[in-house]
Amino acid sequence: MRATHARRAVRLLAATTVAALCTLGLTTPAFAADTPPPGANDWSCKPDAAHPQPVILVNGTFKTSYENWLTLSPALARAGYCVFSFEYGDAETAPIADSAAQLRDFVNAVLGATGAKKVDIVGHSQGGMMPRYYVKFLGGATKVDDLVGIVPSNHGTSNPLALAAGATVCPSCVDQTAGSDFLQKLNADPETPVGPDYTVIATRYDEVVLPYTSAFLDGPGSYVTNVLLQDRCPLDTTEHDQAPKSSLVQQWVLNALGRRGPADPALVPRCVSTG
Repeated sequence: MRATHARRAVRLLAATTVAALCTLGLTTPAFAADTPPPGANDWSCKPDAAHPQPVILVNGTFKTSYENWLTLSPALARAGYCVFSFEYGDAETAPIADSAAQLRDFVNAVLGATGAKKVDIVGHSQGGMMPRYYVKFLGGATKVDDLVGIVPSNHGTSNPLALAAGATVCPSCVDQTAGSDFLQKLNADPETPVGPDYTVIATRYDEVVLPYTSAFLDGPGSYVTNVLLQDRCPLDTTEHDQAPKSSLVQQWVLNALGRRGPADPALVPRCVSTG
């Protein structure tokens, strides 16, 4: 019973702070943790010339892959990508360095199955930040073409309840607390190692990654693009948990994956009301 209550308290975390989501009262996912989202994990899929990199989706803290990617996974598959997803880190609560090692192994499995030279990674919240550890410390710089973070916890959260939650059920929440030893190591120069192209998608209404600007990365514009949804669509009210299902976010993701370099900062997406 205690574990069930803890899980409910952190449903929206997906990156940095269990407690910010506690007030939303969301329930646990209806699908088993090993159920892939629609369009994902066809291990016979072979990338084509127009979509040479398979896409690996990395879910956020306490999120099942199915729930996190129910909308984006089939959209990417329809667009022609080979899509893969996996569960990691004891419901994404394990120390993030350990989860990054699991990502490394999954990337190698996908490359082996597809014959591709590199992958693209799209991650939500913790799943948008954790791959940076793989890139920087575990050999991922030569194996990742695009890293797209959707409301990622790149510099953690200032919400004091994240640390309190981490002390009980969520070591990864401690890692995602602003100023943590983990984040200081991850964000030490260079913050964006040469190799991948980096796209960060943030929203002004993020209630988990606080402040929302902590999602943004430093680096040359040639391979780093920081996107604030409201800069192009001022009326958009997408929040942290909604972001992976947002059609506006989907446009930025497809733009980032479909061109050389990160997402085009001059992109003018079709704005869709979220009110």
